[in-house]
Amino acid sequence: MLTIPEVYDLFDQIGCCSFATLDGRGGVDSRIAHFFACDEEGLYLRTMDVKPFYRQLVEGGKLSVCGEKTAAPCSWDDDNMPHFQPGFMVRVSGDVRLLTREEVTEKAAANPQFNVTIYDINKYPETRVLVLHSAWGELYDYDFNMVHRDHKILRERFAWGGATFETPGPSITDACIECGACADACTHKAIVPGSPYAILGERCDECGNCYHVCPAGAVISKGVSKD
Repeated sequence: MLTIPEVYDLFDQIGCCSFATLDGRGGVDSRIAHFFACDEEGLYLRTMDVKPFYRQLVEGGKLSVCGEKTAAPCSWDDDNMPHFQPGFMVRVSGDVRLLTREEVTEKAAANPQFNVTIYDINKYPETRVLVLHSAWGELYDYDFNMVHRDHKILRERFAWGGATFETPGPSITDACIECGACADACTHKAIVPGSPYAILGERCDECGNCYHVCPAGAVISKGVSKD
């Protein structure tokens, strides 16, 4: 499972990402921002206490962040079909808490990543620091044209601070008749023969093809039911 520093490095490679919060009116709000530091507690961000972003973080206590890094933009052929260059997406969602000034000072003494925050606090006294301390997320590494490997995606989910995650992909029950229809329909090479057949969640895009073609109703989806 990915560690917090590894997750931070992925976001750092991307740079600025989409940060979404509850807006306090039953909806959501988003803006472009970035994490500036990490440690064993979580990922750190900063804003000013006069901004709606700060109010939403403190009052809602929730944050969801996602971003993408790719070698080149998507291109389109004459049939208007997209062609994606290899890349990755990473997302994380969870609970945030506000740090006291004493905590920020203590962390800055041990972690040089906080230098920029001390600078900002001195220049902008209303700067506040928050930590995403309990969260789950996913790295979604894609190579849809299979340039560098023989399958399209490789996904890994992670969590920290007491949060949990649901493994990707549907499952196949003992009702499987081993006909192979699911494997034939899977374009992600995510299904392996067996008794029953099995889905490799790290390769599964959850497209639903296996669920759609299974004659025995053995594929259990998270989202829908055949009953």
